[in-house]
Amino acid sequence: MRTWRRRPRLSEATVAQFLFIVSRAAPAQAGYLQHAFAETADVIVDRRVAQRRQRRALMAVDRRQRDRRMRDVTPELRQFGWAVVRR
Repeated sequence: MRTWRRRPRLSEATVAQFLFIVSRAAPAQAGYLQHAFAETADVIVDRRVAQRRQRRALMAVDRRQRDRRMRDVTPELRQFGWAVVRR
């Protein structure tokens, strides 16, 4: 006998294509962006404090092929208080 499972709704099955990054200096915008783009995007507050791996002399080999950050969003965060990136 075959059992049927409920198919997930489109919003449950897909990952948001866009990510809004909100400046720590303007956290109130995060709530607005979450409300305005709840169905299509994820919103996070910028968690960066400083560049990682500042002491290069202690590392043996850097195994990463490239930096995970595809582009620098710092100028947008300073100017607008938020930035949007594709996932």
